[in-house]
Amino acid sequence: MAAASAPITMKEALTLPSIGINPQFITFTHVTMESEKYICVRETSPQNSVVIIDMSMPMQPLRRPITADSALMNPNSRILALKAQLQGTNQDHLQIFNIELKAKIKSYQMPEQIVFWKWITPKMLGLVTQTSVYHWSIEGDSEPVKMFDRTANMANNQIINYRCDPSEKWLVLIGIAPGSSERPQLVKGNMQLFSVDQQRSQALEAHAASFAQFKLPGNENPSILISFATKTLNAGQITSKLHVIELGAQPGKPSFTKKQADLFFPPDFADDFPVAMQISQKYSLIYVITKLGLLFVYDLETASAVYRNRISPDPIFLTAEASSVGGFYAVNRRGQVLLATVNEQTIVPFVSGQLNNLELAVNLAKRGNLPGAEQLVVQRFQELFAQTKYKEAAELAAESPQGLLRTPDTVAKFQSVPVQAGQTPPLLQYFGTLLTRGKLNAFESLELSRLVVNQNKKNLLENWLAEDKLECSEELGDLVKTVDNDLAEFDKILIYSKQVGYTPDYLFLLQTILRSDPQGAVNFALMMSQMEGGCPVDYNTITDLFLQRNLIREATAFLLDVLKPNLPEHAHLQTKVLEINLVTFPNVADAILANGMFSHYDRPRIAQLCEKAGLYMRALQHYTELPDIKRVIVNTHAIEPQSLVEFFGTLSREWALECMKDLLLVNLRGNLQIIVQAAKEYCEQLGVDACIKLFEQFKSYEGLYFFLGSYLSSSEDPDIHFKYIEAAAKTGQIKEVERVTRESNFYDPEKTKNFLMEAKLPDARPLINVCDRFGFVPDLTHYLYTSNMLRYIEGYVQKVNPGNAPLVVGQLLDDECPEDFIKGLILSVRSLLPVEPLVDECEKRNRLRLLTQFLEHLVSEGSQDVHVHNALGKIIIDSNNNPEHFLTTNPYYDSRVVGKYCEKRDPTLAVVAYRRGQCDEELINVTNKNSLFKLQARYVVERMDGDLWENVLNPENVYRRQLIDQVVSTALPESKSPEQVSAAVKAFMTADLPHELIELLEKIVLQNSAFIGEVAVEAQLYEEAFAIFKKFNLNVQAVNVLLDNIRSIERAVEFAFRVEEDAVWSQVAKAQLREGLVSDAIESFIRADDVTQFLDVIRAAEDANVYHDLVRYLLMVRQKAKEPKVDSELIYAYAKIDRLSEIEEFILMPNVANLQNVGDRLYDEALYEAAKIIFAFISNWAKLAITLVKLRQFQGAVDAARKANSSKTWKEVCFACVDAEEFRLAQICGLNIIIQVDDLEEVSEYYQNRGCFNELISLMESGLGLERAHMGIFTELGVLYARYRPEKLMEHIKLFSTRLNIPKLIRACDEQQHWKELTYLYIQYDEFDNAATTIMNHSPEAWDHMQFKDVAVKVANVELYYKAVHFYLQEHPDLINDFLNVLALRVDHTRVVDIMRKAGHLHLVKPYMVAVQSNNVAAVNEALNGIYVEEEDYERLRESIDMHDSFDQIGLAQKIEKHELLEMRRVAAYIYKKAGRWKQSIALSKKDNLYKDAMETASQSGDRELAEELLVYFIEKGKKECFASCLFVCYDLIRPDIALELAWMNNMIDFAFPYLLQFIREYTGKVDELVKDKIESLIEVKAKEKEEKDVIAQQNMYAQLLPLALPAPPMSGMGGVPGMGGFAPPPGMGGMGMPPMPPFGMPPMGSSY
Repeated sequence: MAAASAPITMKEALTLPSIGINPQFITFTHVTMESEKYICVRETSPQNSVVIIDMSMPMQPLRRPITADSALMNPNSRILALKAQLQGTNQDHLQIFNIELKAKIKSYQMPEQIVFWKWITPKMLGLVTQTSVYHWSIEGDSEPVKMFDRTANMANNQIINYRCDPSEKWLVLIGIAPGSSERPQLVKGNMQLFSVDQQRSQALEAHAASFAQFKLPGNENPSILISFATKTLNAGQITSKLHVIELGAQPGKPSFTKKQADLFFPPDFADDFPVAMQISQKYSLIYVITKLGLLFVYDLETASAVYRNRISPDPIFLTAEASSVGGFYAVNRRGQVLLATVNEQTIVPFVSGQLNNLELAVNLAKRGNLPGAEQLVVQRFQELFAQTKYKEAAELAAESPQGLLRTPDTVAKFQSVPVQAGQTPPLLQYFGTLLTRGKLNAFESLELSRLVVNQNKKNLLENWLAEDKLECSEELGDLVKTVDNDLAEFDKILIYSKQVGYTPDYLFLLQTILRSDPQGAVNFALMMSQMEGGCPVDYNTITDLFLQRNLIREATAFLLDVLKPNLPEHAHLQTKVLEINLVTFPNVADAILANGMFSHYDRPRIAQLCEKAGLYMRALQHYTELPDIKRVIVNTHAIEPQSLVEFFGTLSREWALECMKDLLLVNLRGNLQIIVQAAKEYCEQLGVDACIKLFEQFKSYEGLYFFLGSYLSSSEDPDIHFKYIEAAAKTGQIKEVERVTRESNFYDPEKTKNFLMEAKLPDARPLINVCDRFGFVPDLTHYLYTSNMLRYIEGYVQKVNPGNAPLVVGQLLDDECPEDFIKGLILSVRSLLPVEPLVDECEKRNRLRLLTQFLEHLVSEGSQDVHVHNALGKIIIDSNNNPEHFLTTNPYYDSRVVGKYCEKRDPTLAVVAYRRGQCDEELINVTNKNSLFKLQARYVVERMDGDLWENVLNPENVYRRQLIDQVVSTALPESKSPEQVSAAVKAFMTADLPHELIELLEKIVLQNSAFIGEVAVEAQLYEEAFAIFKKFNLNVQAVNVLLDNIRSIERAVEFAFRVEEDAVWSQVAKAQLREGLVSDAIESFIRADDVTQFLDVIRAAEDANVYHDLVRYLLMVRQKAKEPKVDSELIYAYAKIDRLSEIEEFILMPNVANLQNVGDRLYDEALYEAAKIIFAFISNWAKLAITLVKLRQFQGAVDAARKANSSKTWKEVCFACVDAEEFRLAQICGLNIIIQVDDLEEVSEYYQNRGCFNELISLMESGLGLERAHMGIFTELGVLYARYRPEKLMEHIKLFSTRLNIPKLIRACDEQQHWKELTYLYIQYDEFDNAATTIMNHSPEAWDHMQFKDVAVKVANVELYYKAVHFYLQEHPDLINDFLNVLALRVDHTRVVDIMRKAGHLHLVKPYMVAVQSNNVAAVNEALNGIYVEEEDYERLRESIDMHDSFDQIGLAQKIEKHELLEMRRVAAYIYKKAGRWKQSIALSKKDNLYKDAMETASQSGDRELAEELLVYFIEKGKKECFASCLFVCYDLIRPDIALELAWMNNMIDFAFPYLLQFIREYTGKVDELVKDKIESLIEVKAKEKEEKDVIAQQNMYAQLLPLALPAPPMSGMGGVPGMGGFAPPPGMGGMGMPPMPPFGMPPMGSSY
């Protein structure tokens, strides 16, 4: 189809990329278009801006740097709504701004995230969250109001639209969701329709929806319609539909019939779906737009398809209504903004020609006033007229497109129609229709007025003129004057004058109107101002006229209207209107100035008046001299602060600073906020330094603080940062000082530190920040200590920087702080302290001992820090607290550091430290320096290091001789190690010292027998070594030779008996233990009285199972050591040898055994009797209970469990009792378990797994009476009944239905097939659908008629109704009527009748159909009528036909018109009569000789021809009586001449005579009435004339009494007003319907007017 002939025109209004929009931002989430006025584009990173496109000037977009998640422009005004998510939360922050005023209107923090929002009206935002929908008004301070919750079908949907109808009573939410698994590419659409009045939602499937208003004939108020488009997949078939339905039909008024139509998608668009719908109110067309760019156009009234085409090759994601042109805008992914409009020239021809839908073409032409249907409209009008359907013809003419039929011909046509008695004349019907539609044209106005004037209904004319229903004309004026001169209104004068070319005295007219109707005078003046050729009266003169009468408001209204062009020549008038209002109504003047409509008035003059009127802001805007501005600006109490701030932006830098100074000088405190705001706003123009100096000049630290606060983040000037800190400190903004000192990197630290110290703030945190960050810790500490701010010292060290604690401690020591405080400070930080610098600080000041407690604490916590141990060593050395022990046993200190510390204090301690660290060089030096050669000799011998020997035996060593002497005399003789001797000998040989070597060897042999023994052992001379050791009473070494070398335990035992030394026995015992001789080893240990190896002994004894010996050993050990292990093992050993009495005695005595562990061990090893003793003693009832269970002492176990009162214990005892079939005790336990919900199921399963069903049921039944009985017990018992005792199930359910977990019991009943109980549970759980299904599927058990009726009325799935009908039909046909009567309000009666008809049992439901026939359903009526016909029940049939008309009347009549029963044929005739088929009805009546029926039918038809034909028929048949009767029955239809002619010609004049008498009587009465009316009207005319003559006579009398100098009083018809003064009417007034008059007095008597 050519684009030119297409009914819809598409054009590209704009492309978004052409105005700089990046294609990546052309998406549904970035682009919004709320109306045809604006498009809003949100640009994200990196731009972060919002672009506003005004469609009236699209190439000039407004771009603002705004970061937001969504932006919406108001549909009507320049108001922007923004939404942004708060970081780290699910909350959204909403803001609304007026872009023109640059002001925020409202803001709100939404507690939940908004997934979609939209302007639903110009004053209302719709907010959609994951769960609910809110409305937020932009007026007032109201918060969002929740409207409704989202229904289940909207869950997990992407919301794409939200709308409300014009009345805001209906709301619709649209969402889309992923398609079904069967066809995932077809997106599913969901819709939620909500009624505000009913507070109810309805869930439907739809992809797009829209509201519309449509006015139905006979309905005053428009109906609310909703149209929605769906595309669904059912059973593999795709169905696409458009629906149009009425919402909230008005009762008693015509309602809109639901319409639906198919959406035909081409094969290539099978997965396409609607994304938007727009409805044109102008043309009543529905536009459906799909994602892939298809456009469907439908008629709103009929849902008829008008047009389909693809309008975009790219996907469309956004549309908006273009209400001004009756179309819509669409935005696609390419960024095209397409405008679709109706092609007014082609759409009507397209619909009538291409679619061949003439009715729709006519309707479209009428609704949209469109061309193209002229011929159709004229043809239709003529058809209606020919059918005497004058009302319909009048409506068509009134609505005819472009006034096609509103012509004089149409009026003449209606005038030509004869008026029927008792009926409204067609011409009046026509005019009445026109008046309801709008205004009449000149010809129509004249003709209607003639009718009204003839009837003397003046009030109708007044009303129509007031409502502007009539078009004025000269002819109309002349006609109206004959009725009432007052109707010649002044506002029609100008129109009339223009039409007739007359120029009246406008000034006089204006003055005249002014006296009686000031507002009318304004309107008249405005009309004059709009006249072609300009206003005939000067604006200034008009204004003065208003002002002379003090009509300020009227003068203002006039001037504001005429001065709108803002022309330079109107400067005086602009000044004038402002002057008069500034003096009288300043608020009006303020509003005028605010609109900015004038720019040529006298600004200085207005400025002075504004100042006098108190409009100081306006005065400031108009003054141009600095002294004036300074004088006015100080009135800040009467100036809006924001306006004043903006005013500063209009001043030069110097003037602005001068004004600021004046404001601060006048009222520093009151004006400071304004000055700060102005300084912040215009700091770049004013200069930051100048602003700072201004505040400093007035010593306004508060102003400085607020000003610099806004500038600080963008400045790196150290001076500004320091001044801000200074101002904040002096204004008490300590938190801000603390923040800046902590975060800023630009202030001068030294300067800031000194200031803060001088300021002596109560909060030291700012100073702490500065000193900590820039290394002023000692200064900080000194300040805080001297200021007695010890709390901040603690806070700094503990929370801010523990690493600087050493510096703090050092300064405190310098300040002679008490040691207790320092110690407490150190201990409070503990392990966070760096130890090394702390020790250094204390050591410098010789105060190391201060750290003793701290260091010991660190050591106790397991610290291995070398610095900790170094410091502790130094302290121990200084305090001489057994330093040798520390130096030899501590493995963590640094030997060199500690050794060096000892050298000056005690060299021997230094030697110990160096020896421990093998610091050879340091040890040699210190021993040489302090002549400690004996210690040096011992160290060298012990080291056995060749290099060390070489070093000390070097000939250059001046101390060599002293060392050798000590080696020979002391070190080597003391040595027990052959290796050491060997190394020394080797060193002496290497150093070539033979003499010294010989001396050494002699010393060793003569004095060191032990050494010789060791040498013998090395030489494997074991017997000799044993003999040597034995000889020298070295018994331990001797027995070691026997054990380790000779390996003879027997000899060792024998030797031990001989010497009887504990040490010897101890060595023997260890050897025996190693060899596995446990009993012998224990005996030896006892003899040795050695308890050191008790752990090994215990382990070995347990392995060897020699618990009797172990008892003896442990009893010996207990005498020497109090070890928990020993006591615990002793108890265990007693248990192993079954000495339970000893256990009882032992645990009663003092002991340190770990009884709990022992008890657990005994229990684990099945020593239950012993474990019972232990657990009973320590009151571990839980363990005791399970131990007694093992001993099968169940009663005791229950008692113990009762004391333990633990769920786990109860379960263990219970299960054990069940296994032992001790069910009484098990029940006791079970009652304590089942009250715990979590354990109930475990107990039940345990019983059931062991087949103890009866016992379990008994337990549960007992549990019902417990105080803590819960739902789980009742439910579990119900499940058990269902499984094992079904006969008790129903009783249980009915008794405890409110305490059951019904879903769980439902599953159990379903599994066990207890259908009756299952039905009852479904009913209790409000699952009526499932209840009904269960009853029908298992009716032998579950069905009960009364119960099923109650269930059926509550089901939600309507399909179950019809399934139930089938069910009753098959199983209980005798009760089906009773059942259907219950469902009468819910079922589709047509469907029920179809079911019964298909089943062949329609007669079965006759009572039901009779009961529901009042609904007038066609299927029911036809079914019943059919039954009546079959039953030949003509009375019921006739009654049915009379009362219910919804059935195929003609079909029924044709069916029974040949029935063998007369009454049936009579009913057929009756039906034809009701259907308006008069001829067929009469023919059928005549055929059956039912002449009375025939006559009544003819009379009711109103058809004269039928009545006269019936007369002829009676004459032909010779039915004279019927002829006479017909004349009376059809009296109104039969013409008298025809009746008389037929009677005369057929010799029946006697039978026509009664009719003739009646006719003559009627017409005589009519003539009498007419004569009477005529006489009365003549009397009224004469009375009226007499009354008028009396009035004239009185007026003449009044005129004769008045002085000649006064004007005459107003005359009827002049329209004058009292008080007109000496104004004489201008010559030629007669042209306005009045004769010329002399200047004074009345016209000469007898003149006409």
